[in-house]
Amino acid sequence: MADGDMTNRVQTEEKTLDERVIFINRVARVVKGGRRFRFQALVVVGDHKGRLGIGVGKGADVTAAVSKATDVAKKNLTKLNLYRGTLTHEVEARVGGSHILILPAAPGTGLIAGGVTRSILEVTGIENALSKSLGSSNRVNTAYATLKALQAMVPSHQWITKVEKKPAKKFVAKNAKA
Repeated sequence: MADGDMTNRVQTEEKTLDERVIFINRVARVVKGGRRFRFQALVVVGDHKGRLGIGVGKGADVTAAVSKATDVAKKNLTKLNLYRGTLTHEVEARVGGSHILILPAAPGTGLIAGGVTRSILEVTGIENALSKSLGSSNRVNTAYATLKALQAMVPSHQWITKVEKKPAKKFVAKNAKA
């Protein structure tokens, strides 16, 4: 494969991905002369077809932090199991103090979620879902808890459905007295 073919494929892949900066945090370390500031960025990358990546990066300025976080998110892209624009079943996960509960919803419901979880579900391509964030409101932990919950979904072709057995026929002897 020629180098030109590889760069074309990478460019088209990058154009199909939706990158969203969720949160930028200014962090400081105290040194003898005062405070030295750096920036931390939380970025979510998705293709609206079930692929999702989350990344955190730090840098001396905002653009450096965002580009590092975007690179981390692209490296960590994972394929999720969606079912007709929603989740396959209800899922929940905990990361740190954040606890996320995500439920599938009927078509036409839309996304009923807030903050970080809403952005992640939009980028993933989920159109109908309900969500509740419990516990800590730390955005980084909430993002990773949402990713962990989405990865915990079982695909619809692996669902185990209960098979009902027909009741056994009672054997009645012909000469038995009741």
